[in-house]
This record gives sequence, structure tokens and C-alpha cells, in this order.
Amino acid sequence: MIEINDLSKKIGDVQALDKLTFTAQDGHITGILGPNGAGKTTCLRVLFDLLKADSGQALVDSIDVAKSPIKAKRALGLFPDPFGLYERLTPREYISFFAGINGLSSKQAKQATQEVIESLKLEDIADRRCKGFSQGQRMKTALAQAIVHKPKNIVLDEPTRGLDVMSTRVLRRILADLREQGHCVVFSSHVMQEVAALCDNVILMSKGRVVAQGSPQQLIEQSGEQNLEDAFIKLIGSDEGIAA
Repeated sequence: MIEINDLSKKIGDVQALDKLTFTAQDGHITGILGPNGAGKTTCLRVLFDLLKADSGQALVDSIDVAKSPIKAKRALGLFPDPFGLYERLTPREYISFFAGINGLSSKQAKQATQEVIESLKLEDIADRRCKGFSQGQRMKTALAQAIVHKPKNIVLDEPTRGLDVMSTRVLRRILADLREQGHCVVFSSHVMQEVAALCDNVILMSKGRVVAQGSPQQLIEQSGEQNLEDAFIKLIGSDEGIAA
């Protein structure tokens, strides 16, 4: 479970997070939805200890990220930009490297790497260098390194950005499987279809705050609109920065 409690962060003159509070439960996919500049990425960077909050708490399975960052990180899986892979490494080398970073012994890393390669059906490319990989192959390799140490919590920042339709469908299926296995999955997005298709709970953000939350259907009903996009516009009170 991930808990964000009264989180505030000012970047320059901008109040990026303003007493942000929400909870993401195990066995659920929680989407953080908002226009550009809402604070989605800032929130996730604080959660993964890439930024320090000015006040408030980010908790991962009750571990305070600010007080125990290494322990908290090992309870998290962070899905990186799949286009930033180390192209000279093979997926097996890349995944095993991150398994070691997350505290697994050499023997454990080897076994865990093989398990995730089989789970994500990467056997045919596991020992090829990443250079020249397709979008889908890059996405699976990046996701494999995020889950190789079997974290309970998976965090993704705009995970389908740059992916083609087929790769997006594969990623959605994998995230649904992780939910069924009891993981807490959190991702940020501004793509309505993605959120409506995947999320059990949606955190609607604007100007660093939560302005509404609930299932996609609950947000639609709360707004009195007919679809999530119209609900989104009404609830944040602006159509600025909306993506279809």
C-alpha cells in the first residue's frame, strides 16, 4: 500500500504539491490523472526519493520514504522510460543488474531474473543486446527490471508514452495481471482511455491537490457528465492541458 499524507513541495515559485493526500490500495490499480503541471510527476518523484518534500509524508508499506529511502525503494518497482535502456546490455544482464541493486544476492538475482524472463515471455530476446529492440521488447525489458525483486508496489509515470498500440495492449494486460496477484499498481497519465480501461480508483489532481477521487464511473456520476473526459474537465474546472 502507498500512502501520501499532506505532501507539499515548492519548486521555484511554483507550489507543485499542496498538502496532497491519497491512498493506493493493494490489489488495485490507482491512476493519478491531471493536466500538464498538475503535480503528478512531482508526486511520484517524491515517492521514489528523487525529490525531497517540504512537508508531509510518503509511505510505502508503512515505510517513511524520507526516513528509510533504501528500504522504501526495495518495496517499490519503478517503471523507467523504456527508451533509456542500456543498449549494450542484454535483457538478462540489465534485469540481473537491477536485481542486485535491490538487494538480491548473486544467486537470488540469477533465479529471479530467469523467473521474470519466463513470466514476461522474454526468452527469445533474453541474451540479445537491447540495441535495435522494438517498442514492445523495450517495454517488457523495462518492466522486468521494475518487478524482478518482487516488490508489492509498482509505480509507472505515463507508461504508454511512445508505445504503439500493440505494446500498449500488452502493458495493460500485464498491469491487470499484477493487480490480480495483489500488487498495488500506481500510474500517472493524462490519457482518458487508458485510465478508464485500467483503473479501479482515480486520483484527480489539479495544482498539486486532489480535487476528486473514486472509480471512473463514480467520477462520471459525481460530475453529472456522460464520460470521463467531460467529467475531468468539469471537476478540475478547466479544459487547459487536456489530452484525448
